[in-house]
Amino acid sequence: MTDKVTANNLASYCWSIADLLRGDFRQSQYGRIILPFTLLRRLEGVLEASKAQVLAKYAEIQPMNLPEEAQEKLLLRATQINGHTLSFYNVSKMDLSKLGQDDIKSNLESYIQGFSKDAREIFEYFNFAEFLGQLNDADLLFKVVQRVRQTDLSPKAVSNHDMGLVFEELIRRFAESSNDTAGEHFTPRDIVRLTTALVFMEDDDALTKPGIIRTIYDPTAGTGGFLSSGMEYVHELNPQAVMRAYGQELNPESYAICKADMLIKGQDVSNIKLGNTLSNDQLYADKFDYMLSNPPFGVDWKKIESSIKDEHTLKGFDGRFGPGLPRVSDGSLLFLMHLISKLRDSQEGDVQGGTNVAGGRTPGATGGRIGIILNGSPLFTGGAGSGESEIRRYLLEADLVEAIIGLPTDMFYNTGIATYVWVLSNKKRAERKGKVQLINGVNLYSKMRKSLGSKRNEMSESDIATIIRSFGAFTEEEARDLDKPADVKSNRGRQSANPKAETAKTFASKIFDNHAFGYRRITIERPLRESYQFSDERIAELRFDDKQLNAPMQWVYDSYGQNWSDNPECEHYGVFNDEQAIEIRGHIKTNFSDLKEAKIKELLERKTWLDCKQLMQQAKQLQAEIGNAQHDDMNGYAAAVKAAMQAQDLKIATRELKLITAAVSWKNPAAEKVIKKVHKAKPNPLYGLFDVNGKTIEYQPDSELRDNENVALDPSQSVDALNEAYFIKEVQPHVPDAWIDASKKDAKDEQIGIVGYEIPFNRHFYEYQPPRDLAEIDADLDAVSAEIMALLQEVHS
Repeated sequence: MTDKVTANNLASYCWSIADLLRGDFRQSQYGRIILPFTLLRRLEGVLEASKAQVLAKYAEIQPMNLPEEAQEKLLLRATQINGHTLSFYNVSKMDLSKLGQDDIKSNLESYIQGFSKDAREIFEYFNFAEFLGQLNDADLLFKVVQRVRQTDLSPKAVSNHDMGLVFEELIRRFAESSNDTAGEHFTPRDIVRLTTALVFMEDDDALTKPGIIRTIYDPTAGTGGFLSSGMEYVHELNPQAVMRAYGQELNPESYAICKADMLIKGQDVSNIKLGNTLSNDQLYADKFDYMLSNPPFGVDWKKIESSIKDEHTLKGFDGRFGPGLPRVSDGSLLFLMHLISKLRDSQEGDVQGGTNVAGGRTPGATGGRIGIILNGSPLFTGGAGSGESEIRRYLLEADLVEAIIGLPTDMFYNTGIATYVWVLSNKKRAERKGKVQLINGVNLYSKMRKSLGSKRNEMSESDIATIIRSFGAFTEEEARDLDKPADVKSNRGRQSANPKAETAKTFASKIFDNHAFGYRRITIERPLRESYQFSDERIAELRFDDKQLNAPMQWVYDSYGQNWSDNPECEHYGVFNDEQAIEIRGHIKTNFSDLKEAKIKELLERKTWLDCKQLMQQAKQLQAEIGNAQHDDMNGYAAAVKAAMQAQDLKIATRELKLITAAVSWKNPAAEKVIKKVHKAKPNPLYGLFDVNGKTIEYQPDSELRDNENVALDPSQSVDALNEAYFIKEVQPHVPDAWIDASKKDAKDEQIGIVGYEIPFNRHFYEYQPPRDLAEIDADLDAVSAEIMALLQEVHS
């Protein structure tokens, strides 16, 4: 067998077991039976040559009652043939040809129990025993075993590489047959090929050298598609190269498939781990040459929030999440930071070579490369200073991002959203340093003849090659039309006489400096302008609480306060009998349901009403001195109130004075600016220190008029010069009394303004489409109107 066509033919034969299963099992269950049986047949073929040696050794050591680990080491040595030792064994005397028919289920279970721990574990996670029971109950087990044993999957007939292709094809068929959940654990092969090529192509020359050893890692291994694709890519370049696969997977069944695939390919399956990569990294000490990942989109990390936050807080940059934490609703960037922490140090090794994580030599290799598939959220979610922005800041300022490729929609089994391939590296070529390439490949697709779940589009080899060439050339490409057919639109409903012109499908590539995605968010303040007036209407508002109880108190006063007076001697003010209290409570429960019991009790207490009444009386005393005229200069308010209090021999607590002030004052754009402080420093109006009649005045800012402006980063200029030039050009002409808040500084560089980073991918590739001519639109409207009138005429006639 020499090519993929033959591998597909063999996979088709293996999948033909489905003919026996049809009717007794659902289509989505076929793979759960076919995959472990195919694995079992392959393992049997691999073990055939050393079977006698292992059985002899097992008979020798069985009486010794050794611990399982010690026994396993001795038995693994017995698998050695021609200097090559296997990573698994089986101590059962049975094989698929000796299971019989009458007691086939128990014999097969006994046979599987004879495998070494790693191999046996795969069948356990497949829930193979459960399916054996179902096959036996359906009287199909013997027939399936006979079909399986007719296939020669031994290494003499099928090499490790070719067997890997067969198993990959079976995994693909399994994923497509259960496409409702496939996207969670299986990445479509077109996306896998593209991502793999983007990550490996920069090292094509190094990978062709003799004696090369490399490591590949996937923290969300799924069924092992990325690991297999990476190994296949290198095998095509250099069949003698050694690729060592590492991975971790959360889903037990996907883990079993991945582990089986790696076992078939001759990998050390102890490097494939089961568990949550983010909360329990089981390869925490390892670093890798190549990393590929398709983490789940938009999945929250609330279940592991405490452990992630602890690592961020306690370890900082010594852990994986030093740059920051994204919002709990989406953990995509956590996986990206995890991968960054696994990059091999770019200083390791030299042109003569260095030592890799697997203990081998890595001639001329330094650093590592990453390919990760993410949705649009990590590109732009989160403003300056947020966790997401700080993570993007770290990636770009550390010059780790090589390229971001926009993919077509409807590419995955379980979602049709826009997705992107991020390519990252700590060993950029000289021309890529300080740069990021954006490639718009959203139109590089063809429609599938039959949808698989949400996957309606696929990328051809030509589409993939277009992106690969653009990435390799590292040049800007203006938008060019693609030779792609227009998408077929629905013909339901009324069709426009002048349909909108189809937007051309284009491809483009752009290159930016890293800092082009950065900005500094400066805070713009404007002065507070207030008026005050001790009018009867404003003072009357103090009769009621200013917060939650305001509306309920007004209703109670209108309903039950007819006999209350403002006379201090009034004994009825704020007093309710039992019947009234019940009525009030019932009304509040119905109409003010948000009010809690404690607040209802407070409402029914006389003290609450008397406190408000006292406050209102104090305001009236101030009114007697200040008058009820409107004042548009709040700067004289404090002095006026102080003088009134002295004249009335009145003492008002600070809290009550604030309540009175809130009641009698309001914001008025026509009023004078409220002065906060007089400074001795020199005036600096850009930063809020104004020259007023020879004095340096700072005004009170109005929080409602506060705004933020994003100033693009430019390392060639100072921060202050950039901020001031932007302010003078973009802000001052529109609001002359505004200023920059100099107290809002970035936590890292301590410069004015908080640094943020976002990558507005779509904005950079947006192409303006002018609207249709007005005359054309009017003609359409006239035609529709005429058609409607004709229909109405028919109805009337």
